[in-house]
Amino acid sequence: MTTETPGLHHVTSIASNPQRNVDFYTEVLGLRLVKRTVNFDDKYTYHLYYDDEVGNPGTVLTFFPFEGGRQGRVGRGQTSATAFVIPDGSVDYWVDRLESRDVDVDTPHTRLGETVVPFRDHDGQPLELVTGTSDIEPWADGPVPADKAIRGFHSVTLDSLNPEQTRAVLETLGYESTAQDGNRTRYRASGNGTRASFIDVLARPDAPRGQQGGGTVHHVAFRTPDTQTQEEWRELLSKIGLQVTPQKDRQYFTSMYFREPGGILVEIATDGPGFTRDESVSELGTELKLPPWLENDRAMLEERLPEIEPASVPEAN
Repeated sequence: MTTETPGLHHVTSIASNPQRNVDFYTEVLGLRLVKRTVNFDDKYTYHLYYDDEVGNPGTVLTFFPFEGGRQGRVGRGQTSATAFVIPDGSVDYWVDRLESRDVDVDTPHTRLGETVVPFRDHDGQPLELVTGTSDIEPWADGPVPADKAIRGFHSVTLDSLNPEQTRAVLETLGYESTAQDGNRTRYRASGNGTRASFIDVLARPDAPRGQQGGGTVHHVAFRTPDTQTQEEWRELLSKIGLQVTPQKDRQYFTSMYFREPGGILVEIATDGPGFTRDESVSELGTELKLPPWLENDRAMLEERLPEIEPASVPEAN
């Protein structure tokens, strides 16, 4: 079997109001809403997917917007930040863009040789823009000029309860330690990844534990090519003592889950079949899509779910 993953597949977070979520991630960050469906484990809640034009693995940020749910607290045992790649030379553009839209943004700083722009979304979720390179082409029709636009994920930061055991799991997935900056250790996927290939692990033994809720990451997903290699991963991870779920059909990929010893919920997700299985590229994200086993509930769900208006996407500026 393959003993390496090429990197991140997607990140799933918890939000509050779905309309504010759509407005922020499409209008402010310039990502494309490529799929609106429901949480297959809670059909009365949306599952919203944002990424590049077609939803390539390594670009996919998804949300469960629990309107009226409790606010979370970012801390140990969680993914504490999700970082996107932006081109060199675009930092000033992004700081101006975020500040002009009243986003809570910090002063850029240098970390491990890269410029980092930390900020938070409307629910307080920590996000970062990091200068670098990626093989991802941005959404050409988005509101951000192509030479400044986000190019998929750079990394996630894991605020581990047990950094050494988290390291062991990452090494099993094929990651290698490449750098350190204070209490932060960087790992890179060795599986020929050309995007979303970094994981940073924090060691903060005295920091408070996180609490799941709005503004926090629910889980992080790593890539695998297909269901065969995914099942091989399940066997390998089980052998090292992790409790791994059976494969689950998520329509656009197949998933399995485990919680690593540092507290982070991890998913292994297949690259396909992808988001165009039930919508053309031009129509992605325009309609509520349901799996076959929920189609009989469509009328009830469409009446119960809050209405979402597509964000108005202005000319690139």
